Amino acid sequence: MKAYIKDIAYYLPKQVLTNDQITELFPEWSAEKVANKVGITERHISAEGETATDMAYEAAQRLFAQDVDKSAIDFILLCTQSPDYFLPSSACLLQARLGLSKNCGAFDFNLGCSGYEYGLAVAKGLIMAGIAKNILLLTAETYTKYLHPLDKGNRTIFGDGASASLISTEGFAEIGEIVLGTDGEGGENLIVRTLGARHKTLANDTAVDEDGNVHSSDHLYMNGGNVFNFTADVVPPMVEEILAKSGIQQDDVDLWVFHQANKYMINYLRKLLDIDKDKFYLYMEHVGNTVSSTVPIALCEARKDDRLHGNILLAGFGVGLSWGGVMLHASKL
Repeated sequence: MKAYIKDIAYYLPKQVLTNDQITELFPEWSAEKVANKVGITERHISAEGETATDMAYEAAQRLFAQDVDKSAIDFILLCTQSPDYFLPSSACLLQARLGLSKNCGAFDFNLGCSGYEYGLAVAKGLIMAGIAKNILLLTAETYTKYLHPLDKGNRTIFGDGASASLISTEGFAEIGEIVLGTDGEGGENLIVRTLGARHKTLANDTAVDEDGNVHSSDHLYMNGGNVFNFTADVVPPMVEEILAKSGIQQDDVDLWVFHQANKYMINYLRKLLDIDKDKFYLYMEHVGNTVSSTVPIALCEARKDDRLHGNILLAGFGVGLSWGGVMLHASKL
């Protein structure tokens, strides 16, 4: 039994935040400076009252519109760190809202930037174990709702979005070798501290450091330097391991699709790994860092560009701290 990506789609909210709008709030920056540094000119922002579940629903509807038979779906996986409720699972709510069979299994899993790779791993396991045949893998995130209005660094990077993939026993890209990893000691480097079980109430402790950066326990905090160093440390050995497991050389990889964190970080990784620029796929300029959805959005666009054939290496890394790599073996369309 083998597992494949059979189809893929995504959804972006209607509201757009441009670099020009950001620099109106932070006049010490220019739109050009933001674009040059992070490689993003605009990002989509979820509307007030629009949740990750709403966006996952829209992404799934776009998938179904691509001639996907939703009656055949027998499992739902939703990757999100922005659930509608502590309970029930948003995946269960989506089963009803999408009109899927009550014989579907369904659950959420809480991961960020490595979430799509973990989702592919779980979906492959369910198929190879004979538990499911057609899995709806959803990623959806509303990180912008976690950002402090004056957090100029993170506001330039993050956007909201959702993706929907059909993982099945047939398709255009076989899910091959997988490498996963975790370093929970780095969890403090990318965190929202309050409103969970450990700190149930808001701290109201906003402070501004000497560089003008906003810190608040009630909003997303990212230690950019530590996250950057973590990425530089874990991605090269992960790539080496997945190539070894796949039995291929680096030159045999036809396309590299990394988590679209920001242009500076992933270009640094590309140079560190000595990856051919023509084989390194970028798609973030008009969507931003959509967390677990960056890789599937990029895959969807690469498919439109007829780039998905041969060996495709996916890599996600970030909050957790967590990382994952997946080798796809795709037939030319």
